[in-house]
Amino acid sequence: MKILRFAAVGVAAALTLTACGSGDGAGDTASTPAGTPEPATIKLWLNGTDTPDALREYLTTTFEKENPGSKLVIEQQDWNGLVPRLQTALASEDQTPDVVEIGNTQSPTFTYAGAFADITDMYDELGGDKLLPGFVAAGSADGKFYAAPYYSGARAVFYNKDAFAAAGVEVPTTLAEFTEVAKKLQTDTQSGFWLPGQDWYNGAAWIYTNGGDLAVQDGSTWKGALSSPESVKGLEEVQDLFQNATHAPADSDSNEPWVPFNAGQAAMFSAPTWARWSIDLPQCNQGVAADDKSDAAKAKLADQQKCNEEHTGIFPLPGLKAGSYANGFAGGSNIAVAAKSKHPELAKSLLKIMFTEDFQNMLGQNGLIPGNTDYAASMGDDVYAKAAVAAALNAKLTPAAEKWADVEGDRILEDFFQKLATGADVKESAAATDKLIEDALN
Repeated sequence: MKILRFAAVGVAAALTLTACGSGDGAGDTASTPAGTPEPATIKLWLNGTDTPDALREYLTTTFEKENPGSKLVIEQQDWNGLVPRLQTALASEDQTPDVVEIGNTQSPTFTYAGAFADITDMYDELGGDKLLPGFVAAGSADGKFYAAPYYSGARAVFYNKDAFAAAGVEVPTTLAEFTEVAKKLQTDTQSGFWLPGQDWYNGAAWIYTNGGDLAVQDGSTWKGALSSPESVKGLEEVQDLFQNATHAPADSDSNEPWVPFNAGQAAMFSAPTWARWSIDLPQCNQGVAADDKSDAAKAKLADQQKCNEEHTGIFPLPGLKAGSYANGFAGGSNIAVAAKSKHPELAKSLLKIMFTEDFQNMLGQNGLIPGNTDYAASMGDDVYAKAAVAAALNAKLTPAAEKWADVEGDRILEDFFQKLATGADVKESAAATDKLIEDALN
């Protein structure tokens, strides 16, 4: 069996894995005479809170029903610091999760390092050509399939309708108009647009939309692309926003931008559309206790959500011309079976459940673009679903480089954008960061 290239030194050295799936050899789950895996407890790592509790309960209940005697334990991981935790856990048969969620930007590195089991034989069963193509590419290596698309979350802009009315501005139709609107919304106490200094996830939209990129492949090597004329143009626009349209801290990242929005400290923020469920404006909050599950509480929460959405609007970030959309960063995750799982057949059983019509529709109903695009209609046709789909049309992933996770693990882009937020020269900083990216990728 072909061994994957070990170009991703930082991750591969820690993992010391090969591409040989755990379906061969001693790692196989023991089977009964009928071919059914012996009962066991398997572990699923999910990151952050993007997968709602109801979906987690569905997975646990369905898995245990379909695999009598087996148990599913779901462990939530923080996105921050995920790469080193995965390096440690995936290299150990005793510590590894059996099924693991991984960010789409991190997937190529772990895929090439041999961290995941080969699931090429499941490709058609999980959705085949209906799977999100960019995510399939991020989870494939040397013609084999290792990490399936879990969900995508294209970013859109949430805005406070009352703040727009007070400033006398309308929803912008071009990227240039967006900057002007953000500046008009800026006050001494309110950011026109919440853009923390380390938020390259949102900042990348300006790079991509102007025709630039983070890195490009040149033969067998990668070159940083931040210093290209197209990227610099986008970065100068981002720096304009940093200096004139936000009070967000320069040393902060994109985590929970709805918090300052809820507090009246920002008129706009950009996030995946499932952020709608985190908006909690003071004038709408009805004081329902978190543990109150009564019918009266549910009714109050429904009224609260309705009020929030009456005062909040959403639109896809516009492109260079009216009627076009920006090339935003496509957030989201892949899902994979760990190569060192002791129970690969049970792990694959869970993976199958995650790609059933029921679960895929549940993802869509919770504002996540399902990994199987056949079920995208489950997102509905309200303004949030329309904004998500429109934003996803031209959304772009990070470069599918074998060592991209090293770029993220070293926080190269966070440091670069923070420098821009504090007034550093765009061209000089971009050129220096290109060198760091090249050193990490090659």
